[in-house]
Amino acid sequence: MPVHYTIDHKARFVEVRFDGVVVLKDVEDLCDTIVGQDALPYRKLIDGRTAVGKYDDNDVMALGARLSAYATMGPRGALAMIPADNVSLDLTDRLINLGKNGRPAKAFRSIDEARKWLLEQPEA
Repeated sequence: MPVHYTIDHKARFVEVRFDGVVVLKDVEDLCDTIVGQDALPYRKLIDGRTAVGKYDDNDVMALGARLSAYATMGPRGALAMIPADNVSLDLTDRLINLGKNGRPAKAFRSIDEARKWLLEQPEA
């Protein structure tokens, strides 16, 4: 399974690890789970260091549109993303910018730096 996650309602925190080959449907299913569990306002740590994304520009735009649409559903928590080493931070930044809409979001190379930054962000 390429997506492993924990939604901690008490801490209001979502931690996700993508592992192996990940396609758009995997990410969409994760998003549906987060929305279904009312976790959009929670801080989210997305660890893609061991993932291999299989996507094209249309997939990135579709996901960006979906993330942007979530902004109409109420407040969303801060987002920290750590891509695989062979993935450009530019691509991660592009995805973040497509779906950012007023929430703190940032790409990192270090999971420790991402976690530290994320915990410094205000709750939504």
